[in-house]
Amino acid sequence: MRRLIRSRDRAVLATRGADDWPYASLVMTAATHAGAPLLLLSDLAEHTCNLRADDRVSLLFDGTGGLDDPLTGPRVSIQGRAILSESPHGRSRFLARHASARDYAEFGDFNFYEIAMDRAHLVAGFGKIEWLSATDVMLDGDSLNGLMTAEEEILSHMNAGHHDTIQLYATALLGLEGGDWRLSGIDPDGADLAHKGLVSRVEFRKTVQDADGVRREFVGLAEMARNSAKNKFPVHGVDG
Repeated sequence: MRRLIRSRDRAVLATRGADDWPYASLVMTAATHAGAPLLLLSDLAEHTCNLRADDRVSLLFDGTGGLDDPLTGPRVSIQGRAILSESPHGRSRFLARHASARDYAEFGDFNFYEIAMDRAHLVAGFGKIEWLSATDVMLDGDSLNGLMTAEEEILSHMNAGHHDTIQLYATALLGLEGGDWRLSGIDPDGADLAHKGLVSRVEFRKTVQDADGVRREFVGLAEMARNSAKNKFPVHGVDG
């Protein structure tokens, strides 16, 4: 379920209006390394006015796109509280995923929020429904400090030195159209890709906790991509 949250770049945000009616709106999202959703909200927005009075929110992440029968696909509703965030790392991750937000993130009436998750309701298809606690979903953030510190260096290294491999991740593993895809974020579960306002994601085969684990996953994914492409595309291996 955490991977579903990470894979979506938007969600439906539900807040409690001043008239006690629920209010739903579309928001763009990112996630911390531990898996907590991140939002950038205007102080003037209706949902922000609502959460000032009651910081309880629900976020719906929809993973049913492209399915003939959407009700067979996964979706998750998170319940928690919207907390103002001053985290430089959270800010960096959000803006790396949503480059257009840089145009207004510096405005004085925009603020970043982290959703302190209480519980989540997962629907993975017909009859596959369960409530999960935050500890069932979230990773231990304290154990990920090393990876958080190394993220920017890993991104710079991959984007500068392994451009062809990243394109192969996009085309051979994800079935995306070719282009100038770049890595925009790395977390314990995978890596985010971006190209001209489009976002996608390649999942690691296992959850990692440090830079060495990320490197092993990138090497393995590169090999999978080569095999999938059947050597039709020239690619440089990820070797350091």
